[in-house]
Amino acid sequence: MSHGFPNPLISGFNPDPSVVRVGDEWFLATSTFEYLPGIPIYRSRDFATWERIGHVATRPGQLGVDEVPTAGGAWAPTIRHRDGVFHLVITDAMGRGMLHFTATDAAGPWSDGDLILKQDGSASVDGIDPDLAWDEDGMAYITYSGLILGGPQLGQHLGIQQVRVDLDAHRALEEPRSLWSGTGLQFPEAPHLYRHDGGWYLVIAEGGTERGHGISIARGESPAGPFEPAPSNPLVSARSTSRPIQNTGHGDLVVGPDGEWLVVLLGVRPRSMTRAFSALGRETFVTSVRWGADGWPEIDPVELNPRPGASVVDDFDGPEFASDWIAVRRLPQEVGSLTEHPGSLTLHADGSTLDDPRPVFVGRRQEHLRSTSRALVDVSAGVGGLAVRYDERFHVGIEAGDGVLRAHAAISGLEQEWSEPFDGSEVELVLRTRRPDAEPGFPRTSDVIELGAVVDGEERVLAEIDGRFLSSEVTESFTGRVIGVFATRATVLVNRFDYEGDDE
Repeated sequence: MSHGFPNPLISGFNPDPSVVRVGDEWFLATSTFEYLPGIPIYRSRDFATWERIGHVATRPGQLGVDEVPTAGGAWAPTIRHRDGVFHLVITDAMGRGMLHFTATDAAGPWSDGDLILKQDGSASVDGIDPDLAWDEDGMAYITYSGLILGGPQLGQHLGIQQVRVDLDAHRALEEPRSLWSGTGLQFPEAPHLYRHDGGWYLVIAEGGTERGHGISIARGESPAGPFEPAPSNPLVSARSTSRPIQNTGHGDLVVGPDGEWLVVLLGVRPRSMTRAFSALGRETFVTSVRWGADGWPEIDPVELNPRPGASVVDDFDGPEFASDWIAVRRLPQEVGSLTEHPGSLTLHADGSTLDDPRPVFVGRRQEHLRSTSRALVDVSAGVGGLAVRYDERFHVGIEAGDGVLRAHAAISGLEQEWSEPFDGSEVELVLRTRRPDAEPGFPRTSDVIELGAVVDGEERVLAEIDGRFLSSEVTESFTGRVIGVFATRATVLVNRFDYEGDDE
């Protein structure tokens, strides 16, 4: 059964989706890890067109990501709505801990975030992927994946756990109890509880967020269980199939526009001979859910239905950053200024480079498998450029300044550079991602990244990089490609940034 919605539903680095329906609108949140602003909120009135209306973490201190290690930070939100208030629970992994945010308007502002404390109040509840549900009496339940993130038990996994919580005091009312933790596959996570047709359903992900990922379900008479597993688990998984969307899992159920049930979930779009490399990381997808006569749901395979191509141009002519812009471990306005030189983004180097955890870099998610990004930069007073990054160990870019045009590739400690003289002060830098050239046999990479510049009216390519090295599998990253501008010496002005892409 085809639902007809676009897939990906939300493209690019948008993993771990959670969705809630409020009236005739839907609100969806995704993970952001070490990037800020954190936890985007998307709204739709038809479930096909989604608008980013804000973020949960827009102020310093709401998420403690300043010093988190790579892959830490904002993991796996759950968004819910009750009595006129939006609730969002999330783990700020290796940062503040398990947090509860509230807002009366999903666009924000959101609260500062309260720690969900253990029963003795000593520390945050220790786990990830928290879910929030209320029973018929209004008691709140936090159900979560029991991964321990600190101390001598770091890395130990206790399965799916649950506590009843006083949301006013933000404290557990009991010691954690263990719930059904799946069929025995690795890493049970992403639990969500639903009241449906007189019963309680516990949906979880298992198999790991890689190729073995899937969704399984159990049901019981109480939100605390005991739970009986569905006989056909896992209900959805792309493992050992040739489907173009892999790693499908981490799902959240919701009623769609016509009363049909849907599940939003994460997945990747791998390419290459063995479909080994996912350039864009984990994205948000949707598929249909049907409830059978036996009370168990059936979930359709996730079908590819890409949107038409899109483009964006930013001339930096306003005083605030567009909501697309993100920065690493700090907010974009802490990295660059839109008011110092009106009509330009001003970046002041601070001694860091793209090899550092807090670079002078602001970017946007790469949303398409084929893309071209251009940045018009003034390097008369500094050195900077245009780059695509996964993290501080994996990035490639093109920069200008100090009489040189330089392309670079940094791949987990291996670095290569290509350079040529350049004596101008303003230059258009180009970063393109495309399919590899035709060659005998099958392509053995996801794509090719071209790094170039427009010099004397002619575009010149300094380097072509194998895109597999900036894929989620090679980088072992939970995020995705982010394309943006940076400064490494003195002051750089970015006078325009444009991006266009499609999923050819």
